[in-house]
Amino acid sequence: MGKETTKTEAAPKKSFFKGLKAEFGKISWPDKDKVTKETIAVLAATVVLGVLIAGMDFLIRIGLDAIL
Repeated sequence: MGKETTKTEAAPKKSFFKGLKAEFGKISWPDKDKVTKETIAVLAATVVLGVLIAGMDFLIRIGLDAIL
């Protein structure tokens, strides 16, 4: 009816820290230039969105004051 599952052998267990060290060795760390460019992009996007939200808040406040 359904797929039959087969039991696979588990990988030999290592200590947690040996496994952690092996995984950290697989990480592809970005270079300094890439990190700098991405940080600037995040900060710029944050500032732009902050200004847009503040502007919308100001306009909505003026509109509500005029209505009320």
